[in-house]
Amino acid sequence: MPSKTHPRILEKLRRLLCELQNHIRDTVAEARAKHARSFAKIAAITQADTIYQIDKISEAAILGWFEEHWPHTLPVELVMEGVEDGETVTFPHGTPLKKTAWKCILDPIDGTRCIMYDKRSAWSLAGIAPQFGARTNLSDIVVAAMTELPTSKQARSDQFSAVRGGKLHASACDQPGQRPRTITVRPSAARDFKHGFASFVRFFPAGRTLTSQIEEAVWHELHKGEDGTSPLVFDDQYISTGGQLHELMTGRDRLIADIRPLVLRKLGLKSSLVCHPYDICTALLLEAAGGLIEAPLGGKLNAPLDTITPVAWVGFANPHLARLARPALRRVIRESSA
Repeated sequence: MPSKTHPRILEKLRRLLCELQNHIRDTVAEARAKHARSFAKIAAITQADTIYQIDKISEAAILGWFEEHWPHTLPVELVMEGVEDGETVTFPHGTPLKKTAWKCILDPIDGTRCIMYDKRSAWSLAGIAPQFGARTNLSDIVVAAMTELPTSKQARSDQFSAVRGGKLHASACDQPGQRPRTITVRPSAARDFKHGFASFVRFFPAGRTLTSQIEEAVWHELHKGEDGTSPLVFDDQYISTGGQLHELMTGRDRLIADIRPLVLRKLGLKSSLVCHPYDICTALLLEAAGGLIEAPLGGKLNAPLDTITPVAWVGFANPHLARLARPALRRVIRESSA
């Protein structure tokens, strides 16, 4: 890729990702209407995650869409959950890897466990970075998009997209086939965490106790001297990284910390049930909205664009909350990991 890509190309990539996710959303909705009972069946177990039948539906839709719609002028490598280990997928189909200019990482359905039981929206996630081969990193992503895959009783689906350094594009589609309408979203401007939502990810039993101890220690340090007569911080376990980013972007949550890789490493446990690069590939959208996202102990998120590397992260709704929480969060994590 040239050292400086023309803004029109980046804008075209943004629009392509949105079109792709519209197709995924509509495909999932149509399949649910016909085959909802089979969504929760296990289709495969990979190094990255458990693949359910609903995932297979979206993966087939993606490959077909890329084959039909991806421009020949923007040769791309596709990285996503469900692609066989070691398999290289490029578009136009068969393009040699060294001839690709872009690397696109996808999570077709982030929040599979939510949507397959019709409990809560899932999200389709995608990010594109210049192609640097195996060195391509999360921090290289320059375009991202995420689209809501709503439950059966929802009429509205939200969509967010951005080019790095540009504005956040936010829209809502109220019915399939209708033109989207622009919406305005912004993260919380709160100056503290009292009486708001802020969560430490602990979806599964492994590591839950240590994570809760770290969380309790952080809030104890931040709220010393409080009498505890009412709940100070509310917790919400949204089993979708994309969904968590949405909660931060739209002002619902003030902090979300996913420290599962650090906790499991401390406990000597191995598990694929952590955040991976394809789960957090839309991080730049939170930044475009005005929030912050970083590694729990500081610095940018640093991971190759693959489906297996564990990623720990923390998102803040605004810079003030980040400055307030960072010292306690980092100190407690270091002490708990020693």
